[in-house]
Amino acid sequence: MTTVRHHPTDDMLVALAAGTLPAGPAAVLACHVETCPACAERLTELEALGGALLEELPDAGLAPEALALTLAAIDAPAATRVTPSPARRARGHQLSRPELPAGAHWPRALDGCSATPWRWIGPGMRWSRLHLPQDPAANVFLLRIGAGKFLPPHTHSELELTQVLWGSFHDGRALFGPGDFDAADGDIHHQPVVQAGSECICLASVDGRVVFDSFLARTLGSLVGM
Repeated sequence: MTTVRHHPTDDMLVALAAGTLPAGPAAVLACHVETCPACAERLTELEALGGALLEELPDAGLAPEALALTLAAIDAPAATRVTPSPARRARGHQLSRPELPAGAHWPRALDGCSATPWRWIGPGMRWSRLHLPQDPAANVFLLRIGAGKFLPPHTHSELELTQVLWGSFHDGRALFGPGDFDAADGDIHHQPVVQAGSECICLASVDGRVVFDSFLARTLGSLVGM
């Protein structure tokens, strides 16, 4: 059984439990929780704690606009909701998705999401753009990098969340394997290098941009929306 070594913080899990995360980061966190029993248990604890705290709050009258806002949310198009509809989930097998290596599985947390075919972005590197029905503008994608290959050195203008789905990489800070989660911001400057023996596939959500050191890498990154 794979040992998960790197996890999201409690603050991130609290935001996921409260439903306050944007769709992109929420999708990455949900994929991690799906494969990490420890974080799944912690999320359940936080959800229970949140429910208990709500029950202890004193009753308060509804604001005049509360009913209107609630009805508007109910009537909103499905694309604006955080959770795909049951019908959309049932059609998940019909959605376009890139081919994965034998033994790799599409995360259940991404049911209802489609993705583009693999596209070349450099020697041994391909990527696939994900479409989240609840937020089509979310910058979420899959990276597929060959064994021994590496991303150019870079930092981040805002926050990048990564979940390893297959294979492993080392970025000078730590080794990240299947099920591992990473959060990197402008304080992190790294160069992920895929370990020998297997390609690596990661799910990533990027707020802002990945800031590559070299001009060529920045140009390629801007073309694919990284």
